Amino acid sequence: MKRLLVLALLAAPALALAQAKKPEAPPTLRSVLLSELKSTHNSKEWFVPANDAVAGLTPEQAAWTDGSGNHSVGQLANHLIFWNGEQLAKMTGKPVPKFNGNNDETFNAFNAANWAQTQKDLDKVLTDLEAYVASCSEADLQKHATDIAHISTHNAYHVGQMLFVRKLHGTWNPANGVK
Repeated sequence: MKRLLVLALLAAPALALAQAKKPEAPPTLRSVLLSELKSTHNSKEWFVPANDAVAGLTPEQAAWTDGSGNHSVGQLANHLIFWNGEQLAKMTGKPVPKFNGNNDETFNAFNAANWAQTQKDLDKVLTDLEAYVASCSEADLQKHATDIAHISTHNAYHVGQMLFVRKLHGTWNPANGVK
């Protein structure tokens, strides 16, 4: 009888914990795409997000290049603003920004004097994309799912470039996520 009582006392907390935990809902297409967008925007998970990659730079630091043809952090941010905005406009049926086909212009339009606005614009377009994915119809989500996934991949690629440029320039603090 004592053994049964001891066993019951030991099992009670485990049973209570098992009953208290609600099973997690399986991920949905929407939740996965939102997670991908947020991880490249402002949610530090597997890698450093865009908001952290552009934070703490002066306009001069944002404009710095290594002189070998690599883009500056500011140019990379400008490129992301253009393409994220272009894709969002297409998905929402809004007018698409004019583009002559020269991708270099999406980088080279960066102006260091507008760095603070560039940071805000990057945050806004990424926030707007997340809002679209969170609220669009299921049919639109299905229609644009592959494009949204590619946007996240594209953003992650260029955020990685931003960190590489910052490391080359000595403006990245490894305590912020990448050693």
